[in-house]
Amino acid sequence: MKTIFFPDQALNDGAYAATIGFFDGVHQGHQFLIRQLKEEAARKGLRTMAVTFERHPRQVVQGEWKPELLTPLHKKLKLLKSTGIDTVVVLRFNRQMAGLTAFEFMKEVLSKALHVKLLLTGYDNRFGHDRTEGFEDYLRYGKMLNIDVLAGQPLNINGQAVCSSLIRQLLHDGRITEANNFLGRPYTIQGTVVHGEQIGRHLGFPTANLQADEQLQLIPKNGVYAVRCWDAHPGIMNIGMRPTFDGQKKTLEIHLFNFNDDIYGEALSVTFVERLRDEQHFANAEALRQQMEKDANIAKLLLNPTIQS
Repeated sequence: MKTIFFPDQALNDGAYAATIGFFDGVHQGHQFLIRQLKEEAARKGLRTMAVTFERHPRQVVQGEWKPELLTPLHKKLKLLKSTGIDTVVVLRFNRQMAGLTAFEFMKEVLSKALHVKLLLTGYDNRFGHDRTEGFEDYLRYGKMLNIDVLAGQPLNINGQAVCSSLIRQLLHDGRITEANNFLGRPYTIQGTVVHGEQIGRHLGFPTANLQADEQLQLIPKNGVYAVRCWDAHPGIMNIGMRPTFDGQKKTLEIHLFNFNDDIYGEALSVTFVERLRDEQHFANAEALRQQMEKDANIAKLLLNPTIQS
């Protein structure tokens, strides 16, 4: 897969069939759209292209607005590569680009700069200044610019159209299993292990405190989760305010089963498998320790029934 950062880099390797979107999560709906794109491109003898954004357009247009990302840019590009698409164009979106109408964007960016001959739009996707124009407008502009414009079909799972906003809401609600189903893989956070207050160690459950690499990434609902780290090693993760103790600062704490290595400062990826319970306030440290033991036993059975306590 070729990756181009526009307008810093040029593209001069033939004609393309393209789709455009933020592609946050590169979920099953996005993958379904890209499969449609590849089919249409094959019929026309065109290469395939996904046009995405370095930053969410609303960050440019609305200033202080902050997205809750499902995937940082580097992860999004890796996932797009896995779809088998030929080229990804990353728009360095700025106020000048934000000011383009849909026609101007199709003419100056898609047609002239990126050599797009076929545009497949997502079922809920709009582009151009103020996003006031829709598919019928794109179709009309395409005829003027010699770009075939087609409407992509949504992917429905359990009667719901798969989209990034739905997955974000599921994660906010702690509905990890459903979110993972729509994503097509377990939700993952990558970060660095930092020093904590050693509370877990004193309880007999040493924990790694995670600082997420992408500060804008969505953190699921507070609670206890069964997780895998580095794609395989099982454990439990607590997200929350530690109400049994200070309750002042949100932490991400992972207890890895059968693991005693010093990993301070190391990179750690955490994939969420299932949510076990809400965060709770316990009367004392011993009551918390007993619950953590129960949580660990449940998680071990979920993640790998052969693990011994």
